[in-house]
Amino acid sequence: MSAVESKLAELGLSLPEVVPPLAAYQPAVQSGVYVYTSGQLPMVDGKLPVTGKVGAEVTPEAAKELAATCALNALAAVKSIAGDLDRVARVVKVVGFVASASDFTGQPAVLNGASELLGAVLGDKGVHARSAVGVAVLPLDAPVEVEIQVELTGA
Repeated sequence: MSAVESKLAELGLSLPEVVPPLAAYQPAVQSGVYVYTSGQLPMVDGKLPVTGKVGAEVTPEAAKELAATCALNALAAVKSIAGDLDRVARVVKVVGFVASASDFTGQPAVLNGASELLGAVLGDKGVHARSAVGVAVLPLDAPVEVEIQVELTGA
C-alpha cells in the first residue's frame, strides 16, 4: 500500500474504483509529467447520494462533503494513470463547479471540501491553485463537480 493510501486509511477513507465515463471521454489523461482528470462527480458506488442545487435542495455543509468525495474520485482517476499515488509531486490546480441556487454565493467554501481533503491526504503536495465556479446545472443534477491537475515524479 502506498504512503498516500496509508494516509487515506488513517483518515478512515479508501480509494474508490474509478468512476466510469458518462459520455465520450476518459476519466484522466497524462501529458508529459501532468495528469489531468475529467470533472468528477460525487459518485458513491455508482450513484449520486444527493442531487439538486446548493443553497436550495442541498446545504452548503453537505455540498462541502460531496466536494471531498469528488476529490477522492479524482485521486482514483489519477492513480489509474500514475499507477501509484506516491508519484504525485504536487496538485497543481483544482477547478470546482457548484450547481447553485440563484442567490448562493458560497462556492469557495463548498470547494474547501476538496481542497481540505487533498491537503489532509497529500500534505504540502496537496496545496494548489483553485477556481470555484457557480453554475446553473451539472450532469445528472449533481450539486458539485471537481477536476484536478497533478504533476508526477519521474519514477
